[in-house]
Amino acid sequence: MALVLVVEDEPEIAEILESYLRREGFRTERASDGRQALNLVRAARPDLVLLDIMLPEMDGLEVLRRIRSKGNTPVILVTARAEDLDKLLGLELGADDYVTKPFSPREVVARVKAVLRRVVLAEAPRTLLRVGPLEIDSEKVVARLGGVRLELTPTEFRLLETLARAPGRAFTRAELLESALPDSDALERVVDVHLKNLRRKLEAAGGGGLLETVRGVGYRLWVED
Repeated sequence: MALVLVVEDEPEIAEILESYLRREGFRTERASDGRQALNLVRAARPDLVLLDIMLPEMDGLEVLRRIRSKGNTPVILVTARAEDLDKLLGLELGADDYVTKPFSPREVVARVKAVLRRVVLAEAPRTLLRVGPLEIDSEKVVARLGGVRLELTPTEFRLLETLARAPGRAFTRAELLESALPDSDALERVVDVHLKNLRRKLEAAGGGGLLETVRGVGYRLWVED
């Protein structure tokens, strides 16, 4: 049973979320502020963090930034702000998805299941994929570039794997969104944020130029023969 850390300072909302998650077979832990959340991430090692942005002590975006500085635990942001800018900022910091208050608890549980499905890649072919200097292990959910392991979020891994299965092909944002976030209502431009982060990580590992933007279409993975 996967462990979900619910980070929410409103006890009633936290109780409802935990109740629905447990009903679906998840284990839960709860944190009511940012510092407690970080302590539980280290101590309990949750499989996913459901993270409210508006928190005492330390806001959710700072919590997310610190989680990402240490690892790639899947994170779904919960926000009361409807502005797209807030959502995109969270995604740029490495969130895997978001939900906006007021929400249906069933919707939140569905998002949790969807993100965890992307983590395990249960339906993906269990093969080792090699494209030039890039190596992708779908079973272990590990990607390496020139032997250097890339520290990717589940969404970034899924995007890279999709692009690598058809190197040279230009994918539209809609196609990439369907591949990486099939159960989300995220905007197509959310793909730009995830791919911006992916490109930065590829470049840091010596893969500058691997991920190309195709004007008017979307993106492709380009490897010289």
